[in-house]
Amino acid sequence: MAIQSTEFAPSLRARVDAIFARIGQGMTNYADRRSRRREIEALEALSDKELADMGIARDRIVHYVFRDMVWL
Repeated sequence: MAIQSTEFAPSLRARVDAIFARIGQGMTNYADRRSRRREIEALEALSDKELADMGIARDRIVHYVFRDMVWL
């Protein structure tokens, strides 16, 4: 009599879980970058005076948008 199991070995299950976790993280990063791109475009569409009123220099827009990720 043969015994068959439909359960994955723990190490295989952990590797599959890790793969899907990385895919999910990549999708989250992509969505985050897309939303930041829209914010950059919106700020670039403002006049220099409007940017100055917000305390942002035109050449620092990208730094402003990504200020929580990069300290420059």
